[in-house]
Amino acid sequence: MAKSKSKSTRKFEKNHLKDTIDRRKNFAKVKQRHQIKAKKQKQAARSNAKHGAPEEDEDNGELEGDGGEDMNDDQFFQEELQILAASASKGGKASKKDVPLQTGKRKRQDENDNGTRAAEQNEGGINGTSGSGSDSESASVIEDEIVDHKGQLNALAEKDPEFYRFLKENDADLLDFDDEGDLAGVDALSDSEGDERPIKKAKRKPKVAESELERDQTTKVSTAIVQKWKKAMVEQHSIRALRQLVLAFRAAAHANDEDEKQFKYSIPDPEVYHEIVVSSLKHVPAVLNHHLPVKETGAGKLRIPTDTAKFKTLTPLIKSHASSVHYLLSHLSDASTLRLTLQSFDPLLPYLLQFRKFLKVITNSVVAIWSDHSAAEASRVTAFLILRRLMVIGDPGIREAVLKSTYEGIVKSSRNATIHTLPGINLMKNSAAEIWGIDQKVSYTTGFTFIRQLAIHLRGNITKPTKDSYKTIYNWQFVHSLDFWSRVLSTHCNSLVEAQNGKESQLRPLIYPIVQITLGVMRLIPTSTYFPLRFQLVRSLLRISNATGTYIPLASVLLEVLNSAEMKKPPKPATLRPLDFSSNIRAPSSYLKTRVYQDGVGEQVVELFSEFFVLWAKSIAFPELQLPVIVMLKRWLRMASSKATGNKNAKLNQGLLLLVQKLEANARWIEERRNKVQFSPKDRAEVEAFLKDDAWEDTPLGAFVVGQRKLREERKRVLEQGRHEEDKKKKVARSEQDGDGDMGDMNGNGEHIPVGR
Repeated sequence: MAKSKSKSTRKFEKNHLKDTIDRRKNFAKVKQRHQIKAKKQKQAARSNAKHGAPEEDEDNGELEGDGGEDMNDDQFFQEELQILAASASKGGKASKKDVPLQTGKRKRQDENDNGTRAAEQNEGGINGTSGSGSDSESASVIEDEIVDHKGQLNALAEKDPEFYRFLKENDADLLDFDDEGDLAGVDALSDSEGDERPIKKAKRKPKVAESELERDQTTKVSTAIVQKWKKAMVEQHSIRALRQLVLAFRAAAHANDEDEKQFKYSIPDPEVYHEIVVSSLKHVPAVLNHHLPVKETGAGKLRIPTDTAKFKTLTPLIKSHASSVHYLLSHLSDASTLRLTLQSFDPLLPYLLQFRKFLKVITNSVVAIWSDHSAAEASRVTAFLILRRLMVIGDPGIREAVLKSTYEGIVKSSRNATIHTLPGINLMKNSAAEIWGIDQKVSYTTGFTFIRQLAIHLRGNITKPTKDSYKTIYNWQFVHSLDFWSRVLSTHCNSLVEAQNGKESQLRPLIYPIVQITLGVMRLIPTSTYFPLRFQLVRSLLRISNATGTYIPLASVLLEVLNSAEMKKPPKPATLRPLDFSSNIRAPSSYLKTRVYQDGVGEQVVELFSEFFVLWAKSIAFPELQLPVIVMLKRWLRMASSKATGNKNAKLNQGLLLLVQKLEANARWIEERRNKVQFSPKDRAEVEAFLKDDAWEDTPLGAFVVGQRKLREERKRVLEQGRHEEDKKKKVARSEQDGDGDMGDMNGNGEHIPVGR
């Protein structure tokens, strides 16, 4: 029967225990920093002792225990704490008379020995550190402190098991010291797992020569060995075979490293290399699932028995295998192999949820592949599926990290947009917009932060403009960011989607700030040079208005374009190609005031006007909506048609005149049906149901827009076909220029390659 706690113990736990634990943890951190600093200073003094005898004498005196008068307070307390840690690890108490003896034993007497120092430098070279050995010494110091800390915890468990259990239940971070390291820690853990016999960390340091001898005795892997491992894993789900295959896979993943990093296994044959990689990616998750089955709850959450001894046993293998897969991702060039490697992450994700730091590194690597324009489309889609899987099974913290990584990937990859990269950027924006609706609560808080950053940039350029401050706003990254948010809102704030879900989207409050920021960006520099950027942003707002049913006043933005000097004055003739407004946000100076540019801007204005008004073509208030715009357009047409002050551009004027006619026809069509209704404007339900059963394509303006879209699609198809033919001709001309007749060209190995191969 457990002994009941006394009143004083309960009072202490209630009032002072938490503060006491926090103070001990903070003191342990400070102590560790001081110990590392002191040891570094001593190591530097020993290295300098080679060049001067007096320093060597001082060092020796310090090692013997003399020279206490030269020691400051910090060093005194550090030395005392080291003695306590050493004695606690042995399970005994430290006494005052043991201080000189323990101090002498704590120092390594053979540090000045040339052979041992050379062995330590050699070990540092194997681990990939510099030849000076300072990094390896720091790592060894930290490793010793970890061992001392764990020794103290073990002594506490023996001396006061009740308090140890209390810490385990209420402060597990103090007990689980260094359980989740970074990738370097995973590699070191895998190295220790690769030894045939487990070696305690405290005993690895003195046996440098022995460990190096074991590293040199590498085993060459053959196909028969791999088949033996596979058979044991498939038939018996052997953990021993799993460990061997994981270590061999780690050696295969680092096969092309430039540094001389040695592992337990070596892969001399490419066929064996392929067999190890394929077997690891296929069979390791299956064995893990057998020993640690993943269970899904009714709410869709995944459960893994993390409190079992088997999970603690398999944790180093999980980390090592995932680390190897992560390392392999950044060194693959073949599309099919890259896709297979990405797919192997899917069954590992439930296990990696327990290691948040490591999972964040993996997420960034997957996002890098997803946002890489040079990667194959299949690989990018597979990477997106991994991100979506993380959003589904992860907790809010993991979901927020995934959303931030995807947004940063979009911003980084959209720095330069061309006709070749735009399809890939649009694929990223559309796919990322989908996962932003999985957890709308997390998406709202995360998205609000990023949208606020855009607003801060815009406000800074408006309140304190400088000569080049506008460049932080007028660039592809800012434009694609606004366009991405328009896709997110139009996807998840859609009226039909909200009706199916039975509730309003939590992202709907973001519509107003995005619209205000976009309108502010349009008017930041209202010159004709940035008309293409304005048209890009107008299309983004049209997408939001169409999906969410929100009215956004865009007619004034387009009227500002018509009232500019670029559109009022007669243009000068030019033989330039028509400007592609879909892949440009800034018009080159050679296009300004030319007929080609004026015609292109006029086509964009007519198209956007028609796309804006067709959204409200069935609205009962359409006649009043179009009236101010009709008045302004007719006034502009009268001025443009003037022989003295007109722009003398019949093509532009005819396009706007046709738009005015279609708007007036649609207004008359609405008025005819509005005259037959029996309800008043205060009957909101009847007003909303006006012409609800009619298709927008049946309206006069809708039929005009449908015809214009078909013409634009046909023109786009012809231009795309011509572009492909031109690229093909350039490739043929380039190959003919590089070749030398029927003999073909020479490759880097001196072999003849036929032209056009």
